[in-house]
Amino acid sequence: MSVAVSEQATRNRIHPHKFALWIACASITMMFMAWTSAYVVRQAAGNWLEFRLPNIFFINTAILLISSLTLHYSYSSFKRGKEMLYKTFLIASFVLGALFLVLQYVAWMELYDIGVALDGNPAGSFVYVFSGFHGLHILGGLAAIIVAIVHAFALKFKPTAKRKLRFELTLTIWHFLDFLWLYIITFIILQS
Repeated sequence: MSVAVSEQATRNRIHPHKFALWIACASITMMFMAWTSAYVVRQAAGNWLEFRLPNIFFINTAILLISSLTLHYSYSSFKRGKEMLYKTFLIASFVLGALFLVLQYVAWMELYDIGVALDGNPAGSFVYVFSGFHGLHILGGLAAIIVAIVHAFALKFKPTAKRKLRFELTLTIWHFLDFLWLYIITFIILQS
């Protein structure tokens, strides 16, 4: 009887790495929510520049969502034992994530071109802070994808429990970053 209870307890526990990742995601979410609260408070204080986000922000949103789909497809291909699809979509996810960062820089240049500078009105400064800190987190997500790519090409293809867990962690990070970006972009649009 105690063996069955022990097995049930082990089965219902979350893996420590997953738990730590969820705590990190919660912390990051709280940080961005604090910034959005500061945005609302500062906006109410007046002297607020009204501007429309350049379209590149919306193109970038689509790119990030597509990268999430390709990474998810890579993961499901990994689990199904489809090595070529797994590797192809893993690399595609990295390329799309890197493209997102490059286009974020282009978006910043477009903001600057329409008169929204980092050190100008707080309305623009918040957009730079939101997108800049999100970009730093994207760099972390890309690092996780690079590790996944190294494992994909350096190790013999074998969907073990350990490799599946590592991939799940990478997938969770990436999906979280997509969700965070959708939160940021939606918030900015609704506040405009």
